[in-house]
Formats: sequence, structure tokens, C-alpha cells
Amino acid sequence: MPRKNVDEHRLSRILDILRPHVGTGLHTGIILGTGLGALVHAIDVKWEISYGDLPGFPQSTVPGHSGKLIFGELGGKHVVGFSGRFHYYEGYDMQDMTLPVRIMQALGVQMIIISNAAGGLNPAFQGGDIVLISDHINMFPDNPLRGVNADSFGLRFPDMLNAYDKQLIRAAELAARELDIRIHQGVYLGLQGPNLETPAEYRFFHKIGADLVGMSTIPEVIAAKHAEIPVLAFSIVSNVCYPTENLTETHIEDVIRVVDSASEKVQQVVTRFLERS
Repeated sequence: MPRKNVDEHRLSRILDILRPHVGTGLHTGIILGTGLGALVHAIDVKWEISYGDLPGFPQSTVPGHSGKLIFGELGGKHVVGFSGRFHYYEGYDMQDMTLPVRIMQALGVQMIIISNAAGGLNPAFQGGDIVLISDHINMFPDNPLRGVNADSFGLRFPDMLNAYDKQLIRAAELAARELDIRIHQGVYLGLQGPNLETPAEYRFFHKIGADLVGMSTIPEVIAAKHAEIPVLAFSIVSNVCYPTENLTETHIEDVIRVVDSASEKVQQVVTRFLERS
């Protein structure tokens, strides 16, 4: 018998721990990608719990992912932040990767903000630039909605036309403009990783319309669309991948250093965006 696309038993056990501490009125859920420490530190923390203290919860294994769940305030809004996400290349399946979205759905968040570090395929992008994701190209080998549909969580066949909420994108652009912070829009292409891509792959991805390439985010966005929760997603350009004539080898330490340098700008934009939401 095929399993459901939402592990309701595991979710229920986790919610039994969280709900007595959380209460009601959560406004925004945030999934924090590599190196976005400034945004974590900007949250006025009311309560936090390690991933290891939640039954059946995956554990972050990637540098720059601290592995804790934070409840607090940011920009005058009640938020829940997942400091550390889960990737397909770590050996997790799609239910593991999208469990944070299901928790946020059950806790009643009104919108989700998702962040990542990504390679830049658009020649106009520079290392450290912030890019609001306007669409994606899904090249993951699996889908979080595979399996018997959990009808109480969403439709069997959700339409991905407006997976990235246009109104939220406009509001984030306005926030960045007010702060005089350079910001772009772009199409994100998602792969399983963990290896970086070849020059031929970068050229191919650029040719088919991708502005960014990374190893996360798309499964979470699909789950959020299934849940009918509006999404604002952004990348920090960690390394420039196109044109390929200028490529040099990239290491995780380089990625974290570049993203750390832009983390403060992201914190400012997100905070101003939430103040206006």
C-alpha cells in the first residue's frame, strides 16, 4: 500500500510538543538557508527548541545550518523560523525536506519566506546580490506530493502558475528600494546535488531560462502551494557561474563567506517587508 504524501503521525507527535509553547497568531514562517545568520539573530526569540528534541525530526548536516526551531518576533510580526533546512543530497526524502512546511501549515502561518544560496547564471548578477525568485525549473528526481494525497492538507493536483506570490514580490521590492538595496528577480533551477555543476550544464541551464541554480527550495515551494500558503522566496548569489569562461573552483567556505557578507542586507529587507505586511 503506498504511503500518504504527508506523514500525519510524525507531524502530530511534533505538534504535541510545539503547541503548548506557541499559542496562536503566528504570522510568518521562515526557512533559513546557508549562512543567513543575521536574520536569525534579528528575531526577538521567545522560545526555541533543537531539532534533536523533536521526535522523528531530521537533523541538519550542512555547515551554516544550526538546526533549531525559533519562535519570536521580527518586524512586529509573530514568526517561526527554521534555522537549518534539509536537502535531498543529505539522504533525506521529500517528506523530510518539506516537514517544516507541514508544521507551519498546521500552526496556521499566513505566509512563508524561503531563502537559499545559489549560483548566478544571469550575467547581470554579482556575488552577494539578492534575487527574488519569480518562477522555477524543477529538476529534482522526486516530488513531495508523490503518494496517496492527504486531502486535508491540499488538492491532489495543485496548479503551480502562481507559486511565487506576485504581491509579496512587489512588497519586497518596495522594501529593498526604500533601503537602497540592490535587488533582482529571477528563475531558480533546482537540482539534487551535492556536486556543483559542469560548465556545459551551466550553459544549458542559462539557455533554458534559469537565472539561478541551487539544491533546495523547490520541494518546499511545491508543498506550500499544495497547502495554499503564499510564498516569498529569495536567493543570495553565492558564486557567479556564467559566462563559463570566467569560472573558478567554488568551495563551501567561499559560499558561506559571500552569503555572510550579504546576510545583513537580507535581514534589513525582510524586516522592512514584515513591518509593511
